Amino acid sequence: MKLENFAAKYFAMSDDVWARHANPWSVWTRYSCLPLLLACLWWRDALQGWFWPLLVVLVLWIWFNPRCFKKPLTTESWASQSVLGERILIYQRDKVAAHHTPVLSVITSLLTIFTALCVAGLFFHEPISTCMGALGLILTKTWFLDRMVWIYRETTSQPLTTHT
Repeated sequence: MKLENFAAKYFAMSDDVWARHANPWSVWTRYSCLPLLLACLWWRDALQGWFWPLLVVLVLWIWFNPRCFKKPLTTESWASQSVLGERILIYQRDKVAAHHTPVLSVITSLLTIFTALCVAGLFFHEPISTCMGALGLILTKTWFLDRMVWIYRETTSQPLTTHT
């Protein structure tokens, strides 16, 4: 899980930032990042001089998003627990049960495949590959977040039947 450690360090995820990112608004608005980034890259030629400023704004939004929301009053929501589970995976890997490893390997493989498909679609300006890659990325990321909820609940002895 070196990639997650790199990402956490690159995004300067302090304890305060992780707590703010556990706000469901942060999680759900983060879903907007990939489609907006892909749209910017897809229409790069049409945007001409606007491409770089828009790309910079999007990258800043990706960095700023976990910081711009208040800490949640409760962490009972699925979205909050997905962030807390991810934090456990990154910083307390030894607490994660071994039965999660094969699934996380499949998720990582799928994310790699869908990223490659999306990048190839963007490079060749091919809409089917781009859209299928993007859809695969979003669905696989959602699966990853759901697995993080499972890890969080299992690690903290939260019941898996809690309503979120």
